[in-house]
Amino acid sequence: MILKDKKILLGVSSSVAIYKSLELVRLLKKEGAEVTVVMTKNATKLISPLLFSAVSLRPTFFRMFAQEKNYLHLELVKDVSLFIIAPATANLISKIACGIADDLLTTAVLSCSCPIVIAPAMNVNMWQKRIVQRNIERLKADGFYIIEPEEGELGCGEIGKGRMAEPEKIISFVKTLVLEKKNFKLVITGGRTEREIDQIRVITNRASGLLSVLLA
Repeated sequence: MILKDKKILLGVSSSVAIYKSLELVRLLKKEGAEVTVVMTKNATKLISPLLFSAVSLRPTFFRMFAQEKNYLHLELVKDVSLFIIAPATANLISKIACGIADDLLTTAVLSCSCPIVIAPAMNVNMWQKRIVQRNIERLKADGFYIIEPEEGELGCGEIGKGRMAEPEKIISFVKTLVLEKKNFKLVITGGRTEREIDQIRVITNRASGLLSVLLA
């Protein structure tokens, strides 16, 4: 399992797509990942942090100072393999793009050195706004990974691009990303080989080893 024993931090903001985040946590756990959830304050008004804790089997964090941990934003990102933000509202995207750190989630983003994957979710008109698109391009240029929203019926009833990517798609993207970041060690052998027929005779070939040199 590609995500087995991987420590993943999941950031959740106040979009109606937040219900998909619960399924995302479940799928990540199913893949063997250790998932910790950090929420924006407004996100806690849509879904109780206790529900995320029940699914992740870990504490859910949302207060910068009220919880009994010093430097919580640093502890959350320590040894984390991947930081996923899903859903990411237009407001949260704008904050991250501008380097604003005014709550636990955005401060954790600035403190994080691992790859960060963002799955936007918003109304089609908001998604198409030039300022939002500029912020998306800025994030891409800064090394963030963006899983673009899908087209379809939105939470407001309108039709267009803005639906958060399905949890299964996010899982697939994350798996590919983790594989790309792995350092594989390969041993390449070259030259002729021999296979014994008996104590005297062997089968061999005239390989020069050039192909192995080219591959290396």
